[in-house]
Amino acid sequence: MNLFLHPLWLVGFRPFFSLAFLSGLSLPVLWALMFAGVLAPPAASFSPTQWHAHEMFFGFGWAVMGGFLLTATKNWVQIRGYHGPILMALVAAWLFERIGMACGGAWPPTLFWFSNTVFLGSIVALLLWTLLRYRKQDSFRDNYFFLIVLPAFVAAKVLMLDPAHFHTGVTVALGLFRVAFLVMLERTLTQFMKGAFQVELLRHPLFDNTIKLLALSLVFMDAMPKAMAGAVLVTLAFLLAARIVLWKPHLAMRRIELAIMYLGQVAMVAQLLTEFVALHRAPAWIGSVSVHLFTFGVIGLIVPAMLVRISKGHTGRKVAFDAADRLVLWIMIAAFVVRIVLPQLAPAAYTAWIGLSAAGWFACFGILGWRYIPFLLQPRVDGKVH
Repeated sequence: MNLFLHPLWLVGFRPFFSLAFLSGLSLPVLWALMFAGVLAPPAASFSPTQWHAHEMFFGFGWAVMGGFLLTATKNWVQIRGYHGPILMALVAAWLFERIGMACGGAWPPTLFWFSNTVFLGSIVALLLWTLLRYRKQDSFRDNYFFLIVLPAFVAAKVLMLDPAHFHTGVTVALGLFRVAFLVMLERTLTQFMKGAFQVELLRHPLFDNTIKLLALSLVFMDAMPKAMAGAVLVTLAFLLAARIVLWKPHLAMRRIELAIMYLGQVAMVAQLLTEFVALHRAPAWIGSVSVHLFTFGVIGLIVPAMLVRISKGHTGRKVAFDAADRLVLWIMIAAFVVRIVLPQLAPAAYTAWIGLSAAGWFACFGILGWRYIPFLLQPRVDGKVH
């Protein structure tokens, strides 16, 4: 078989979701071992905390984001999409970045920064080219949000690896992922609820665009006056909470694969309110509660369900959550509680809670990888090419 025609290289979600499974099970465990002093952190100009934040946002996070957007954008503009050698090059660049983050401290700065930007720079350029070249046949009028968000990720990455601007880099990266998740939820959750319960969720351009614009403004929260940042945080939290109530959560809670997407939105509201509180006083929380409300509560809860749906649906299988699929969602809910709630109740066991929550990620993505990587390596079962 021609290697370029192997099913793995036919569409973007196949290789990048495989990397998401592998990085999701390994990166949190590596951090837990570093935090506990069992494993030495990479020798580099950045701190272990910077490594952890970067790898979760730009290693795991962009494996998920890359696979989703490479697949979604081609469907939005109705083209074949990137495949074959281009996908291979992107995967090689992603792996090169992981090597650079692990042992690039001894490399010349030019080589390190090349390893750290070649993947993100390349995939962002390819995605922008798709959206701009085929904009006249784009199915979604609000894809201009991605034209702003995607290149901003490069700036967030550079800021995150600069010790003097690490906090700003995290704020920018989190804000960009927030916008991306809001766009994704608008487009997918309405379809899922209609398919499951034959109901139409409230959608209004003014309401939806206001939410996305407020979220986009929070990318630059560190540059805002405190009063302005607080007003935006509270307003966005209120609008998102109102939309959750209007989006018929009483129906979604009957099925865990839908309920978990609502729980992710609740976590987003909680994270916004936590940021608001932090603007006015220093809460006595244990750990980086605000950041982990997003990484565990939004990304951690929503992504596994998304990976299951796409891995099944886009390989020609029926999208139905079986007992093992539901189990991994409950594992991630438990990991969220362990990482966010239990440290506040028993702070003396903080290291243990980090290790246990990392074990939850390992179990979740280990099960998903064991089940779905074989799907990603095989042709579609319905006879379609891609």
